[in-house]
Amino acid sequence: MNQDQIKAMLLDIEESQLEFSVILTGKESKRVNGLYKPDTCEILLHNRNFTSDNQLIYTAIHEYAHHLLNEEKLEHSLGAKPGSYQRVHTNQFWARFHGLLEVAEQKGYYVIGLENSPELAELTEDIRKNYLEANGRLMQEFGQLLAKAHKLCQEAGIRYEDYIDRVLRLPRTAAMSITRVAAAKVNPALGFDNMKLVASMPQAKRQEAEDQLLGGHSPDSVRSMMKRKSEEVDQKTKLEQEKRRLEKTIQQLTSRLELVEESLASL
Repeated sequence: MNQDQIKAMLLDIEESQLEFSVILTGKESKRVNGLYKPDTCEILLHNRNFTSDNQLIYTAIHEYAHHLLNEEKLEHSLGAKPGSYQRVHTNQFWARFHGLLEVAEQKGYYVIGLENSPELAELTEDIRKNYLEANGRLMQEFGQLLAKAHKLCQEAGIRYEDYIDRVLRLPRTAAMSITRVAAAKVNPALGFDNMKLVASMPQAKRQEAEDQLLGGHSPDSVRSMMKRKSEEVDQKTKLEQEKRRLEKTIQQLTSRLELVEESLASL
C-alpha cells in the first residue's frame, strides 16, 4: 500500500476534519513501528519493519487513533494549538484504537489472521480452555475458601486482616478481588482479569459486559463502553430530577399566582 491508499483507508474507517498526512519513511526502526506527530499532524510509518500489509495497517490505525484523539482535544479546548496533545496510551486510547480495528475488520481492511496458522489457532484454544478458563474457575474456588476463612476467623475471634497479612501472606487488595469475583459468580471463560473487571461493575451491568467480552471486544473497549453508558444514565437521572424540581416550582408558582389574582379581584 502507498501513502495515499493508507490515508484513504483511514478516512473510510472514520472521517477526520483535521488534515493529516501519512508518510512511509522507508526505514527500519528497532524502537517503534510508527509515530504520530501532533504538531504537524503527521503519521510516520517505518514500513521496513513490516512483512505484510496487514501489519502495516495495524500500525497505521494505531497512529490514526492518536490523530483522532488529538482532533477531539483541539475541538474541546478553546485556543489549543496542534502539538498540545500528549501521546499517551490511556484506556481512552486503547478503547478508541480497538474500536477502529473492529471497523477495519468489518470493512475488510484488516484481519487478525488466526486462520493462517492452524497451530496458533489450536494453541489459542488450549490457552483459553486449559489456562484462562481453568484459572478463572480455580480463582472462584479460592474466593469461596477465603470467604469461609473469613467466617471462621470471626467465630474464633481472629482478625481476618492479620490472617491474610501474616498467615496467608496475601496482599489485602488481591484477597478482596478474589473474594469479590467468587461472590459475583462471573463466567470463568472470561479469565480471571476480566472476571475482576466484570465483578467490579454494578450487578445490572455485569451480564452485558460479560457478553461484550465473550463477543470479542477488548477489556478496554468494554470498560470505556460501560463507563459511557453509566455517564449517560447519570445525565438522564440528573435531567429527570431537574424536571421534577421545575414541575414542583411551577406548581407552587401557579398556586401563588391564583391567590394573587383572587386578592386582586376582591379589591
